[in-house]
Amino acid sequence: LLDGPLREVLFAEPGTPEAEALDRTGWAQPALFAVETALFRLVSSWGVRPGVLAGHSIGEITAAHVAGVLSLKDACVLVAGRARLMQALPAGGAMVSVQASEEEVAGLLAGREKEVSVAAVNGPASVVIAGVEEPVLEVAAVLEGRGVRTRRLRVSHAFHSPLMDPMLEDFRALARTLTYSPPEIPVVSNVTGESATAEQLCSPDYWVDQVRQAVRFADGVRTLHRQGVRAYLELGPDGVLTAMAADTLAAESDADAQESDAVLVPVLRKGRDERIASMTALAELHVHGVAVDWQAVLPGARRVDLPTYAFQHQRFWPKGPASRVGNVAAAGLATASHPLLGAAVGLADSDGVLLTGRLSVRSHPWLADHVVSGTVIFPGTGFLELAVRAGDQVGCEVVEELTLTAPLVLGETDAVAVQVWVGAAEESGHRSVNVYARSAEAADDVPWVRHATGTLAVGASATGAPNAEPFDAAVWPPAGATAIGLDGLYEGLAAGGFEYGPVFQGLRAAWRGVDGEVFAEVALPEQAASNAGSFGVHPALLDAALHAVTFVGLEPVEGGRLPFSWGQMSLQATGAAMLRVRLFRTGDDAVSLTAVDAAGDSVLSARSLVLRPFTPDQLAAAGGGQVTERDGLFRLDWTPLSEVSVADPAPVTVVGFSGVEPDALGLAAAWESVGQSVMVHRDLSALTEVGSVPEVVLAEVAAGSAGDAVVSARAMTAGVLGLLQGWLADERCAGSRLVIVTRGAVA
Repeated sequence: LLDGPLREVLFAEPGTPEAEALDRTGWAQPALFAVETALFRLVSSWGVRPGVLAGHSIGEITAAHVAGVLSLKDACVLVAGRARLMQALPAGGAMVSVQASEEEVAGLLAGREKEVSVAAVNGPASVVIAGVEEPVLEVAAVLEGRGVRTRRLRVSHAFHSPLMDPMLEDFRALARTLTYSPPEIPVVSNVTGESATAEQLCSPDYWVDQVRQAVRFADGVRTLHRQGVRAYLELGPDGVLTAMAADTLAAESDADAQESDAVLVPVLRKGRDERIASMTALAELHVHGVAVDWQAVLPGARRVDLPTYAFQHQRFWPKGPASRVGNVAAAGLATASHPLLGAAVGLADSDGVLLTGRLSVRSHPWLADHVVSGTVIFPGTGFLELAVRAGDQVGCEVVEELTLTAPLVLGETDAVAVQVWVGAAEESGHRSVNVYARSAEAADDVPWVRHATGTLAVGASATGAPNAEPFDAAVWPPAGATAIGLDGLYEGLAAGGFEYGPVFQGLRAAWRGVDGEVFAEVALPEQAASNAGSFGVHPALLDAALHAVTFVGLEPVEGGRLPFSWGQMSLQATGAAMLRVRLFRTGDDAVSLTAVDAAGDSVLSARSLVLRPFTPDQLAAAGGGQVTERDGLFRLDWTPLSEVSVADPAPVTVVGFSGVEPDALGLAAAWESVGQSVMVHRDLSALTEVGSVPEVVLAEVAAGSAGDAVVSARAMTAGVLGLLQGWLADERCAGSRLVIVTRGAVA
């Protein structure tokens, strides 16, 4: 039925014309059908028997075949004809995946039904639109403007869209030549999302509709859940459907205010050994109560008796996603739908937003793998992920700046409460973002500690270019790059205090480029990769990318460096489990970072990342070590000074504010007490009349409240900077300093 043997295409050497044929739908659809059917026969031989079947697009034909609706010959005729007719259609069109609900998308498609349609509903917030390229991209642009993430799919045709219409009648004629039988195993329909009837599956028209209508995969998963299905086995070349089904089941569990007890596992995973992947799948099914014929799996194996005493065990395997929350809507909140955050709420008196969460090594076991100087600390990339999620909430796609002000220490058993505050939008579109935390069991009067502060921006309002310099990953490793040996890397980092566990040991390879940049490949281990789709970018994956900073040539420091400040970071794609990264040194303590996926598509970029030295004492002050008192962050340490030379007195000028008594804070008297000569001027105008430029200017701001102080300080700053514009041309200005002192508890 094909132009050549399918086996030669399926098992062709990568890079050959035969292997590249799999990128064309005329070969891809038969290949998927063959792999899925073979896997079904394999697991059936191991005693795994399905109670119900479901598929996704071509997978539903596989489901119909193994259910007995179509013979193998007729199923092959249907699949080959479907693929051939689609391949014969004119190339073009577009398919775009959007992180939005079907309801959010439907309104934008009104009036465009002949050009654009929903091609698939894969999850509660995962929809694919397809059709004529221009209107599809227009709809995607509108969604992006609303803060919705979109990603264009790399396809040859716009499947399940109006562009399929020209092949439908020929396909109908082909389908009418086949023989159909009632299913022996129940099948859930792609077309309706409900259980398919025998009349539907035995109708040629149903299979024509299945080509044209949207794939209602999420509805099908909900139907399976209502029917009591608690074990899902994906038969295909990867675990894509497993991840999508997990998202739908998680939303169902949140709606019921309970935790899902389902197990979802794929037989194969891209990039993993097939034997290991399939045996792992069987083991997971087995321990969740699914019958497996181990005699068939392991022929010749011998049963042994288990010990008669109770097992003494210690759990190492990470738990599932820790973002399970109850029905937060009953408390007036919205679900944040993020592993690190549980709820979000808009603030009534402003345009701001508050996101909240709860973190611990028990609820998020992978965090226990981030150990610095013997202390588990929340990774700096985790704060960046929180800022990215906060930006999504308010439509800001750029983290213009994020500075980490204090490390967040995680105890072995205690949980911490986290709050992410997003301020109201300024005229420029910028918003402030601050991350606070304290013990989850703390009393109301215990202060919160700010761990990160920064600014969010929409793309149009971001300062400068939001992206670091892109790089071409079409050739990997990059041409001319020299491999960097990684033997002993993590052992050396551990000796320096960075004791990364398996989840954070993601650096797989590194190369030094011809221009001094460093290229790296990082990947998450399986237990973390299965949850990567829930993050913008998994903190452990991005943290592993930063391990390659070791090779960019920063000045060595005692104790090592930790991320301190991000600048101009933007995320172009979510859910990556593997990254190819380019790092380039931009300063004594700074690098730029760009990352793409295996296909070379952009994932994220950061124009600047500043890394600062750290000491174990800083972690102790943040709550680790023996510091257990409530105000441990504010402990006073006395450090004796060594003998230092006293600087020569310098002329100082104190400038008051118009209408305020000069030197109301007594700065002149204080300065004179240490031997400095001081001049006092009532305002800036008086200062300009002096003519000479003082070496030190103290500008005083008086205000009735903290908010007024900030406004006044900004006004004073603007005034002084106006003077500086005239002073900058004066050689006497070299080395001058400006200090603004504000009254009250405002830094």
